[in-house]
Amino acid sequence: MTIEFPSVEPPSDGVRAEALARHAVLTKPVGSLGRLEELGAWVAACQGECPPRPFTRPRVVVFAGDHGVAQHGVSAYPPEVTGQMVANFLAGGAAVNVLANVAGATVRVVDVAVDSDTPVGDHKVRRGSGSIDREDALTRDEAERAVEIGRKLVDDEVDGGADLLIAGDMGIGNTTPAAVLIAALTGSEPVAVVGRGTGIDDRGWMRKTAAIRDALRRARPVISDPVALLATSSGADIAAMAGFLAQAAVRKTPVILDGVVTGAAAVVAEELAPGARDWWVAGHRSVEPAHALALGHLSLEPLLEFDMRLGEGSGAVAALPLVVMATRVLAEMATFDSAGVSGPA
Repeated sequence: MTIEFPSVEPPSDGVRAEALARHAVLTKPVGSLGRLEELGAWVAACQGECPPRPFTRPRVVVFAGDHGVAQHGVSAYPPEVTGQMVANFLAGGAAVNVLANVAGATVRVVDVAVDSDTPVGDHKVRRGSGSIDREDALTRDEAERAVEIGRKLVDDEVDGGADLLIAGDMGIGNTTPAAVLIAALTGSEPVAVVGRGTGIDDRGWMRKTAAIRDALRRARPVISDPVALLATSSGADIAAMAGFLAQAAVRKTPVILDGVVTGAAAVVAEELAPGARDWWVAGHRSVEPAHALALGHLSLEPLLEFDMRLGEGSGAVAALPLVVMATRVLAEMATFDSAGVSGPA
């Protein structure tokens, strides 16, 4: 199997200009809604029409997978939590479930590499991924299968009516491969990308730094081949997420990005499908240091800075109401003429 994505068409510059021109005649001083105006224009450009359509089916897809490196003391939580949290998602008890209910989104969880049996394992590539500091995470075939799963999930969701997508993550130890991917593709050193993840202590931080150092040494020879990089340094869940983000751009569907794990998948997705980043907006900036590097690499400014680091898609869902508001302002706000209000002198 060879992974190839078609050329990504950018959002419409003409419609973006039309949206900004519409903002100039709405009943407010020009620019007074700040980034909400830019955000609404981005939505209009993605949809190819102005005013934009209100979103009817925002969808969160949580990618779950275990990571072999979690066996080596890089997380504050044991690996079995991944499978337990899948059950929690399905029961509606996780943070992303609560946030999505408030924001008007629905949540789907997919087991791509959980090291236990789950009710949502139809897309499982393998049980867990290799410990990337000493072995490849995946075989080349497994990496390609995972990317294709991400592509298929987008097609299923968009064909089913999803008009805005959010990718979430669940996997104990997953901030370690995320940091490695971001360091590899941004040319950063291990100490610049290592974070506290689930809340590790100083000894855990040192173990994690050493694991990232060793994994980065293994990653650097393959950075010119994104699929090889995923096989060497990611995990089936992150590889599937990279395929998901790239395919969303191919399908012209806007995406709100979440934190550091989604950010790592995004920097690889941009390598798989150049130009995909134009279809994404950054929901927030995680406190994980690697996330700021990923956003800088992608030239994306976060909508929120709430010191969040949970994952699951939670930061992206927290930003979803802003995207909805920006869209509806363009669609529903009166113009000076329609409201009989005098415009600027």
